[in-house]
Amino acid sequence: MQQTSLRFFRAGRKIGAEGVVVELSGKELVLLSHFRRNARESLTKISRVTRVPVSTIYDKLKHYEMDFVRKHTTLIDFTKLGFMTRANVMLKVSMDDRNALRDYLLKHEHVNSLFKVNNGYDYLAELVFKHIKDLEDFLETVEMKYSIGAKMVFYVIEDLCREEFMAKPELVKMEVLAEEKML
Repeated sequence: MQQTSLRFFRAGRKIGAEGVVVELSGKELVLLSHFRRNARESLTKISRVTRVPVSTIYDKLKHYEMDFVRKHTTLIDFTKLGFMTRANVMLKVSMDDRNALRDYLLKHEHVNSLFKVNNGYDYLAELVFKHIKDLEDFLETVEMKYSIGAKMVFYVIEDLCREEFMAKPELVKMEVLAEEKML
């Protein structure tokens, strides 16, 4: 089967900034989209839909887990657990405090995700708190401990889409078919 142009980085084996690229066939992309949509879906159900033997799906999944699947996780509706405040916060920090702030954020219990970014900022942190006041107190503490040059806070009102890239097998299948026709 022909290889598609979609490429993925192999975890753990990095060469420079680019990493080692793993190319997947069209069928593998469809399998991967099934895993992305629902990691708890039984391999038997995926086999019925894709017409790929269960043993092949199992082998592929194990291979993907070694190569590029970082972890299987559960997406939670934090509001149902009483965490009513979510915000994405962009921070610019002095060069002297950059590593210390990164370490602080990586270890803080209210940081859900942390990204190193560019365009005038250093970090983008997704923060989860029960109340807005708790978030504001946290940000005040950060500003007192570290030399924050700039800060932008974006409160999340509603999740419209989350972790949907390559999670719709029907769309991946259409893209693969369209690309194969072009070759």
